[in-house]
Amino acid sequence: MERLTTAPKLARRLGPFDAGLIVMGGIIGSGIFRNPSVVARYVHTAGPIMLVWCIGGAIALLGAFLFAELAARRPADGGLYAYMRDAFHPVVAFMYGWTLLLVSQSGGMAAAAVTFGGYFEPLTGLHVDARLLAVIVLFILTIVNCLGVREGSNLQNAFMIVKIAAISALILVGAFAHPSATAADTVPRFSTTVDLFSAMSLAMIPVLFAYSGWQTSSFMTGELKNPAKTLPFGLLWGVVAVIVLYVLVNLVSVHVLGGDGLMRTDAPAAEVMRIALGPLGARLIALAVALSTLGFLSNQILTSPRVYHAMAQDGSFFKQVAWVHPKTRVPIVAIALQGFVALVSTLSGRYDQILGYVISVDYIFFGLAAIALFAFRRRDARSGGGPIVGYRMPGHPWSTALFGIVAWAVVVDTWIKSPGNSLIGLGILLVAIPIYFLWRRSPDSPNEDGATMPAQH
Repeated sequence: MERLTTAPKLARRLGPFDAGLIVMGGIIGSGIFRNPSVVARYVHTAGPIMLVWCIGGAIALLGAFLFAELAARRPADGGLYAYMRDAFHPVVAFMYGWTLLLVSQSGGMAAAAVTFGGYFEPLTGLHVDARLLAVIVLFILTIVNCLGVREGSNLQNAFMIVKIAAISALILVGAFAHPSATAADTVPRFSTTVDLFSAMSLAMIPVLFAYSGWQTSSFMTGELKNPAKTLPFGLLWGVVAVIVLYVLVNLVSVHVLGGDGLMRTDAPAAEVMRIALGPLGARLIALAVALSTLGFLSNQILTSPRVYHAMAQDGSFFKQVAWVHPKTRVPIVAIALQGFVALVSTLSGRYDQILGYVISVDYIFFGLAAIALFAFRRRDARSGGGPIVGYRMPGHPWSTALFGIVAWAVVVDTWIKSPGNSLIGLGILLVAIPIYFLWRRSPDSPNEDGATMPAQH
């Protein structure tokens, strides 16, 4: 397939430290400050609560190993987008980029921006409309990322370090806090193993969504130094760090609140800090949540435009989106496009509904990523000229198959629980197919006959 040439190219200015913090920034949002309560309502008591979070962390680590090998075998611009293109067909990759721009990334960014706006007045005492503040924040972050990948990454890293400090403070304070009166579990335990297993299966869904997000780091492949080594290393240490933080947050939440207390609050982190430090503690957590949403926004506007840039390079999107600024060496049109669509989503007020449509989309493509690894291994073995891979999926093929099965199970569970939204989400995915082939026949496409072939290796 013909690729459009652009000059200059993206600049490789990011190292393994940046890669790991980008991984963490893509996973950790404001959810960890609330999700322990959601899980406790399913499984009730301390032991199962901790077990679910540990199992979820193990699955996330499998995903990190899977993406580490994919990155080592195919260190191509766009990450997961490129894996879909090279393993299957460009239309599959286009479907991924399509939902990323119009729904999942933009809707998530809008929700995070408005969440920050909601915390601004209680923290500062200044009355500013939440959506107006969200628009201002999105505009500022878009401008910063247009200044250069180093500037955008430095801002993302700064927010991530603040998030790590805030979560570490919660863990430290909670570890030395006296348990509340509700800390002793009084809810009856499950009568049978089957009931417990069923409850843990339900609790696993919010846990897996809390751990997801590492895939966005793969979008930055074109700006990582030695990406075949840097990205896999960043994926592994970033995911391991998140697992440690998540398990410790839940450990102190169970210690201070117990299963009963976790079930009865919608803000477990704030409740832990309130018990330990009084009203000051709750205010500090509110500040941490606000900064965490900003950090998530910064991460998303740094990473996602690189997918649209790769799409344009492939001739599957407006060619202007592939343009790289000669001084800043970043795809500023792609960045501006992502900021604009997020602004529209914010002002429409429909971002929560939009996110509901495609809540399982990530896991559809996670399942396809597992299949892609099988395809790449087979191709490389058949050609005899595959890359030398320093990172391999441990336990392949069984571990790869297990991760794929879990991913598809999440998708099926979402379809069962929310068939209406799932059908709409599926429709958004499928409508990308005719749009892709119409685009390939347009004058803007390098192949007007619409004929495209996946890259061969």
